[in-house]
Amino acid sequence: MPSTPKKSAPLAAEPKTLVESAYRGLRRDIIEGHLAPGEKLRVEHLKENYGVGAGTLREALSLLIADALVVSQGQRGFRVAPVSLEDIADITNTRVMLECEALRQSIELGDDAWEGALLSAFHRLSKAEEKLGDPRTREEWEERNRLFHEVLISACPSRWIKHFLAILYHQAERYRRLSLYLQPIPRDVHGEHEALFKATMARDKEKASAIMAEHILTTLRSIQIIPAELLNKKSPEPASQSQG
Repeated sequence: MPSTPKKSAPLAAEPKTLVESAYRGLRRDIIEGHLAPGEKLRVEHLKENYGVGAGTLREALSLLIADALVVSQGQRGFRVAPVSLEDIADITNTRVMLECEALRQSIELGDDAWEGALLSAFHRLSKAEEKLGDPRTREEWEERNRLFHEVLISACPSRWIKHFLAILYHQAERYRRLSLYLQPIPRDVHGEHEALFKATMARDKEKASAIMAEHILTTLRSIQIIPAELLNKKSPEPASQSQG
């Protein structure tokens, strides 16, 4: 009897708890703009949308406070964290400083296994970028983009640099969404990634770090020309329903 083909692994593991399910749903809706910057998060209303109790929802909101995506207003409840040009500029400049240094160290110390992992990550990202215009592939692209950037610096020996970069990357996620899907300036994202990949594989530290800096800064420049009303606009799509 022929063996049953194995199913492909999902992009992300299924949530293990109701708290994790609510956290993922809320986080996605904040990142995608379905919950607008500054919007009040009313527990009684949201618990119906996400199919969980008030206590579970408050635990999920506490996790999002730790992610700096939600702010607590004491007795007045919760709001989606605001976005601002000053915030993305600070995130971007700090990320350029750390990520370019991490990339230089990674290129210097990376071995054959690191090269193989980078080749695989770039290939998977390229496949996702072929479908980048389809809104249904946003999460897939975001995950593969994150993994590509992680592999680029994975040979850097500093765990603290990588820890801080992971925080900065997630903080920039809402802004990346606006840059990619509003497209305020012409941009070939795949071409940028390909140039970065090739310079890194060639072990050209200075060229690769210069491409990396320009790649990150281009997102900032595109955000800076988005009108304020669009920067804070709520997506017309409905918020997620229960993910459990």
